[in-house]
Amino acid sequence: MSQKHQDKPRKNPPHKVILDLSKHINKNVQVHLTGGRQIQGVLKGWDPLLNLVLDEVVEQLRDPVDPYKLSGKQRKLGLLVARGTSVMTIAPVDGLEQIENPFLNKPLV
Repeated sequence: MSQKHQDKPRKNPPHKVILDLSKHINKNVQVHLTGGRQIQGVLKGWDPLLNLVLDEVVEQLRDPVDPYKLSGKQRKLGLLVARGTSVMTIAPVDGLEQIENPFLNKPLV
């Protein structure tokens, strides 16, 4: 190899912010993670890779018999750092309303 290519420092482009969460700082948010976990807590910080820092976190536990249903039980986790690659959805708790699944009892065609 030529000496020219070895001496050049490699520059990575800066990460673009794809989602502005600054309006949700210090507010309750609900986060769905890969693997089906649901957590709720106060958003304290975030970065361009969507790593989240949440405080007063509570996990909604799933039913051990049917993992698609919540058991109604909760587990307190406290301060939590959620890695951006595991975050699927982020929603503010204020105004959050769960609706019934319209496709649940439809016959297969």
